[in-house]
Amino acid sequence: FQVKSENRKTIWNTEEVPEGSEFDDTWDPREQPEYEILFKQSVGTEDVFFGMTGKDPSTACCEDIVIKIKLPETKYSDITLDIQDKVLDLRTPKKKLLLHLPYPVNSKEGRARFLSEEEILEVTLRVSRQFDFINFA
Repeated sequence: FQVKSENRKTIWNTEEVPEGSEFDDTWDPREQPEYEILFKQSVGTEDVFFGMTGKDPSTACCEDIVIKIKLPETKYSDITLDIQDKVLDLRTPKKKLLLHLPYPVNSKEGRARFLSEEEILEVTLRVSRQFDFINFA
């Protein structure tokens, strides 16, 4: 077993360290909020009735990831949200969520809204995936 690296003193390559590991903090006492991950896709009549585009209900055909995070007793101004290509990092005074996303996302095109009556933060992120025979648009 040999480590291939420019510097012989390094233990691992930067490619071996997963994205978002710099946010891991095992000593942080804040609890993790409840969350739900949903997948969203846009379909038309050609998909629903005729099946012309080859889309199916699987996550492979979804364009967006919607993450609903329950944040009771939290104000909008207390929320800090950082989104990268594969990681969502949410921090409030009482809660902390480090979520490794199931698919890479376009971190520049996301949007978030806080539903104050339900105390839920809803984050919608556009999935960035390679073009294939299903995802060609």
